Amino acid sequence: MNAMDHSTKKLMNAPEDIIPEMIEGMLAAHPDMLKLEGESGRAVVAVDGPRDGKVGIVIGGGSGHEPAFAGYVGRGLADAAAVGNVFASPSPEQVKQAAMAADGGAGVVLLYGNYTGDVLNFDMAAEECAELGIEARSVQVIDDVASAPKERAHERRGIAGDFFVFKIAGAAADLGRSLDEVEDAAKRANAATLSMGVAVSACSMPQTLKPNFEIGPDEMEIGMGIHGEPGMRRAKIDTADNVTDELMSLILGEMELGEGSEVAVLVNGLGSTALMELYLINRRVAKILGEKGVKIHHTWVGEYCTSMEMAGASVTLLKLDDDLKLLLDHPCRTPALTVGTAPAPVEGAVRTKRNYDSASRADNIDRDTLATDGPVTPEVFRKMMYAAGAAIARDRDMLSELDGVIGDGDHGVTMDIGWTAVIKALDVAPGDDTISQTCTKMAKAFLDAVGASSGPLYAGAFNTGGKAVNDRLNLDAKAAAAWVEGMLKGILGRGGANPGDKTMIDAWMPAAEAAKAAAAGGADVLGVMQAATDGAREGAQATKDMESRRGRSKKLGARSVGHIDPGAASCHVMLEAMTEALRAAL
Repeated sequence: MNAMDHSTKKLMNAPEDIIPEMIEGMLAAHPDMLKLEGESGRAVVAVDGPRDGKVGIVIGGGSGHEPAFAGYVGRGLADAAAVGNVFASPSPEQVKQAAMAADGGAGVVLLYGNYTGDVLNFDMAAEECAELGIEARSVQVIDDVASAPKERAHERRGIAGDFFVFKIAGAAADLGRSLDEVEDAAKRANAATLSMGVAVSACSMPQTLKPNFEIGPDEMEIGMGIHGEPGMRRAKIDTADNVTDELMSLILGEMELGEGSEVAVLVNGLGSTALMELYLINRRVAKILGEKGVKIHHTWVGEYCTSMEMAGASVTLLKLDDDLKLLLDHPCRTPALTVGTAPAPVEGAVRTKRNYDSASRADNIDRDTLATDGPVTPEVFRKMMYAAGAAIARDRDMLSELDGVIGDGDHGVTMDIGWTAVIKALDVAPGDDTISQTCTKMAKAFLDAVGASSGPLYAGAFNTGGKAVNDRLNLDAKAAAAWVEGMLKGILGRGGANPGDKTMIDAWMPAAEAAKAAAAGGADVLGVMQAATDGAREGAQATKDMESRRGRSKKLGARSVGHIDPGAASCHVMLEAMTEALRAAL
């Protein structure tokens, strides 16, 4: 039976409530260490962490990796964590709220894995922090040897190496070091940390209950990512020693360890690997290092950065120097990690409540100046958006399955979360909103709800699309084409992908070009939208023959050929639904 055909089981209530309920359970278990701040309900804060004069440490990423990330919030480690949806980055607003909670007036360091969605969202949050007067520095963890060669190490993703980078940065901040010094410590730890992983079974999203990739009962994937991204190669399952030998050979082939070198070791379970198996791996790691004359300063074995219920493990080494060792040994106390005795309270420490002036922008639109020609009224436009949201909900599982082949299997789920938020925002929006005002509200709703790369990309799209028609009340053919082109420009402006990279751009660009050509040729507004839909369909189909050059599927190389890009597919789904809704309204 195809592994993608059967369902998995989870102990949960409603899938849409799984993250806030998880956070509620964490807070109930650790009230002495954790609390919640901010309106989003996603900023988990250390009870005794943030204080005046101390650099704030903010970590974060998608859920599903527990105990990462909120499990590392506490005295001596992270001051706050921004908690995203399953396998999706927290939104800029959620990161900003975590930064505000961690701010002690000395700046904050944002730490997260090097994934497109996280980079986009944390970068946007850093920009918003700057507007509030909070200096924010970012360090992206890049420990995964499998995800890029050494000469392109900056492209590597962050996996279990987060553990060491977070620990080092948290200790440096707790010791009172400056923003520059804390950032430097985090970067040195990042450069000295390497990981390799292996997976032997898939995981599943709470919303789909389907394995997010297919793997045979006697197969393993060497180099698997923590979101289910395929690894370097697939092979028949082997012995623990042989697998560990391969993982270690790839790490040691790059990490310069001579006799007398000192390391810290993390043998990490991915979610459903027995501790017995992890100790077998650690046994072999210790033997390999011992034969090289490498001293092990400390070893952690267990689940520290998981991937839902995936079976598998990773090995991480941190090459130590005197300062990194001092920082690694510095006491901390969090739900997931305690080092040494509980840190003593800092004498005279206070945390001043800060006021942040973030005045909301008022939309002052003189409706009398807006062009009223064209059949797409604000009401019709909203109907088109409702239709797009319904189509994404209908095709959610199909889009996630496309993503499971070359990504992490959450694209459909993520898009559905975003569009559900958009629909809720439209439900309560004033009936006389213009199309540009509707787009602004859609952008905020999507961005606040979605932390994956789709969040900032579609927020940019809606904002830019709305600006392209902000001189109009209704849309005619040329304005509809301008709106589609604005969507494309918004995605290009934030994402940086190019045509042929096998991304959503490969559908949005032909859609915009076809819409513009149709309008120039005299087509009516329905003809323009139909042309955009046809262009998106052809563009999405064309991605099947492309080799991915962006995002998590980039490392697949030729293995990505033969599969339609899920982002391009969702573009076609949305435009087709908008066009059919327009057809029904005319």
